[in-house]
Amino acid sequence: MVVFDKDATSSSQTLPPFPREDTPLLGKHRHLSSPSKTFANVFIAIVGSGVLGLPYTFKKTGWVFGSLVLFSVAFLTYHCMMLLVRTRRRLDSDQGLSKINSFGDLGFAVCGPIGRFAVDISIVLAQAGFCVSYLIFISNSLANVFNYSGPDRVLGLSPKSLYLWSCFPFQLGLNSIPTLTHLAPLSIFADVVDLGAMGIVMVEDVMIFLQNRPSLQAFGGFSVFFYGLGVAVYAFEGIGMILPLESEAEDKDKFGKVLALVMAFIALLYGGFGVLGYFAFGEETKDIITTNFGQGLVSTLVQLGLCINLFFTLPLMMNPVFEVVERRFWDGRYCLWLRWVMVFGISLVALTVPNFADFLSLVGSSVCVALGFVFPALFHLMVFKEELGWHGMVLDGTIVVLGAIIGVSGTWSSIAEIVAPKA
Repeated sequence: MVVFDKDATSSSQTLPPFPREDTPLLGKHRHLSSPSKTFANVFIAIVGSGVLGLPYTFKKTGWVFGSLVLFSVAFLTYHCMMLLVRTRRRLDSDQGLSKINSFGDLGFAVCGPIGRFAVDISIVLAQAGFCVSYLIFISNSLANVFNYSGPDRVLGLSPKSLYLWSCFPFQLGLNSIPTLTHLAPLSIFADVVDLGAMGIVMVEDVMIFLQNRPSLQAFGGFSVFFYGLGVAVYAFEGIGMILPLESEAEDKDKFGKVLALVMAFIALLYGGFGVLGYFAFGEETKDIITTNFGQGLVSTLVQLGLCINLFFTLPLMMNPVFEVVERRFWDGRYCLWLRWVMVFGISLVALTVPNFADFLSLVGSSVCVALGFVFPALFHLMVFKEELGWHGMVLDGTIVVLGAIIGVSGTWSSIAEIVAPKA
């Protein structure tokens, strides 16, 4: 999810005059955050729609193998988040660089303009990818709720296309708002609804499993390893908000412990959601787990609630894209037509991707791997190379190489799944 304040931006070289994409929803910079508020901010920054694709991913990878991948990604993500924190702290203390408020600022401090550009482009692709996944979820869910027995096409459009284009003019209006401070509470509300919906779905999963007890697979083939890895990386993506959150922590010495607790809690929550969803439906598990519940009242309310909240969260997630594009192509000034073109672009992409979980894997395997693993380890290696020792250099180098391998292999695997004919 996206977070707001007045001081930080993931990519601008000077402090912006209004809130940007990577500043906390809870609390302001002049009031440092308590450990409990830091916990809430990190939770908001990480939890998003990716969890809805985990049961389908566990169907493909097997529930034991999928769980191992999920927890491994959670641990590695935490490690890389702390690498960013340590790197920023070193630069602050050694060089007096007090303007490192974000991931992009750190890239500029370590690698110059090329570092900022690499982070910029990755954040743009990742954030746009999140928005595409939102539109896929919204259109698929609405089609499932209202057109489950209706005609195949309405006005020449499939139900998915019809609902997506029905949302389009309203998204143009929401994304035209120059500053999104007043929409920030909706992001918090979206996370509360997500938690409530996840709880309802997990209870329903248990009841259905006790009735049906479908056959289950513990381990999938190695061919789906990178696919599952991509979805897991997507689900834990939120590293762009870690630096501003750490800078606002009241007790910075406890930040690492608080972050570890949040990641462990989210990993357990994700693992339970994915396992229970797969246990309930087995091989019938769909790419968006909520569509497995048919047309009951509970399922309809859960799906509509998630759709409404993702609908209002989408402009928040597009804000970093607007910020980078307007700065690079419009001298940092507000540009309505550029925003509308970008909203139109993500809508077209959403129409061409048939499967929600497949797209999560694609985004996670590509830009999220770079943001979550490659850049943090690379920046840490470059700043600490004189004192790491051979074991530290090997560890950072291994993460960089492993991230590159995961990125290439996972992207290829995800594209293959997207273009493969579905049974």
